[in-house]
Amino acid sequence: MLLQYDDVNFATSTKAPSKTTEDAKESTENIPALAEMKYNVTIKEFSTKVVVRNITLVQPTVLELLCTLDINLSPDGATIAVTWRMGNTTIRDDNATKDEHQNIWSTQYLAEIKNKTQLGNYTCVFKTKQKAEGRFDVRVPEIGGKSKNLISYEGDSVVMSCNSGEYVPFDWVWYTMNGSEEVVINDTLRPEKYQVSPKNLSITKLKVLDLMEKDEGFYWCEAIFLQLGERRGKASLKVLTYMAPLKPFLAIAAEVIILVALIFSYEVYTKKKEPVAEGEKEFEQTEQLKSEDSNGVENSTARHRKV
Repeated sequence: MLLQYDDVNFATSTKAPSKTTEDAKESTENIPALAEMKYNVTIKEFSTKVVVRNITLVQPTVLELLCTLDINLSPDGATIAVTWRMGNTTIRDDNATKDEHQNIWSTQYLAEIKNKTQLGNYTCVFKTKQKAEGRFDVRVPEIGGKSKNLISYEGDSVVMSCNSGEYVPFDWVWYTMNGSEEVVINDTLRPEKYQVSPKNLSITKLKVLDLMEKDEGFYWCEAIFLQLGERRGKASLKVLTYMAPLKPFLAIAAEVIILVALIFSYEVYTKKKEPVAEGEKEFEQTEQLKSEDSNGVENSTARHRKV
């Protein structure tokens, strides 16, 4: 029997880099010049809600971030003070300039995203009387799907899969637990137990063969994006014996047997008690008759004396 579970939900990894991650870092000599991309957010009204633009990267990139403020201001001015922040840290103070032909102010920031420490939120804050903010969320791809709790049986096989949507990571790595230690699954060393395929696409699958009870536990798949970090997710696997589904029925059968045994014991005890009760009743009747006969003789003697 083969069970397949697709799409495991992911969260950003905080663990130490794996060997494969180090390989990705060492391959920087093969990386071409940084790609350049432009993104813009436009703020058209004052609001407590921040205008957000999500940016997904799979490799180091130079980002040209542009914030525009399209709002009628009174009094009118040629410039507006702007602060750029990364997270909660101020990275630049600027003055937004006004377009000569339109009532629009704009500010620009050039961000070089070379490693995972430069991922995060880049925010432009226009220092107007009312709040006006735009934000760029820069991150590696999310790994889509829902988390799975997998259940299978001893001797069967199970397939787990993860995907990164339209984005192709540098590599995929699968992990499991060995006691309290997290270990890399190497399908080359143990082809009779694990099969991983493919590794160079936006989807990867792990097939665990000939399941045993010790295969229970957590499994992770990790997508590695060149120099920009990892995304990973977790699934749990429970391995049952074929007797497991019968346990509830066996428990019910045991309860029925115990109940029948109690009823039978009670009936046997009741039947044994009935002859004793009948003997005691006959004895009481005999004693009562003897008492009556004795009373009759005494009454008769008393009458004769009176005469």
